[in-house]
Amino acid sequence: MFGNNNKHHDYEYVVQIKDVVKSFKVGDGEVTILKGISFDVKDGEFVSIVGPSGNGKSTLLNMITGIDRPSDGDVVVTGRNLNKMSENQLAAWRGENVGIIFQFFQMLPALSLLQNVILPMDFANKYSSKERRERAMHLLETVGLADQADKLPSMVSGGQQQRAAIARALANDPPLLVGDEPTGNLDSRTAQDVFELFSKLVEEGKSMLMVTHDKELAKRVPRVVEITNGKITRDEYAGSKTAWTGY
Repeated sequence: MFGNNNKHHDYEYVVQIKDVVKSFKVGDGEVTILKGISFDVKDGEFVSIVGPSGNGKSTLLNMITGIDRPSDGDVVVTGRNLNKMSENQLAAWRGENVGIIFQFFQMLPALSLLQNVILPMDFANKYSSKERRERAMHLLETVGLADQADKLPSMVSGGQQQRAAIARALANDPPLLVGDEPTGNLDSRTAQDVFELFSKLVEEGKSMLMVTHDKELAKRVPRVVEITNGKITRDEYAGSKTAWTGY
């Protein structure tokens, strides 16, 4: 439906985080946001990351996507140790391996939905020009936006922009999808539709990490990792006796 999602990967864990620390300089001092976090995500898992605001969830996603680097510890994603890669190597790796979905969509306003979806393929120099357009149209059709392909983002609803953003995240057929509050700017019905789309992607073989404040959606994800004060305070699977019910 969305791509070659059942391809064989030569790694068991799509994400391996080991003793990750992240500190930022603030004035003359230092603030530690992540305090020795360790966890693994198996290939094909759907994991929700929850916790109070300002406790390190988005910082962790930045480590996993190679947007930022840890102060200490190892981040291994799709079998690659991101700490050992140059910025150029990280950019190339990210384009092939990670699809990122943001709360505020981050669509380029001067480009049509179709052009926005084509853009990651242009950056990765993946597929021929004809194939890029065909693939982008297929992805937009799959998320129910084929008839909106030539419209600018400002001409469609927030829910439609987020579905286009998901199509864009899938452009290069990455094994890992990462959502940072991907339903946070949507009404409850549209958020539900987007969540169902994520679930379908995982069923088809994608791995998914989703930071969310939506407790009802988080409880429906098979695994919930809670971060409080820079540490993992809960890591539970659905159906366990102590399964997460909200913070």
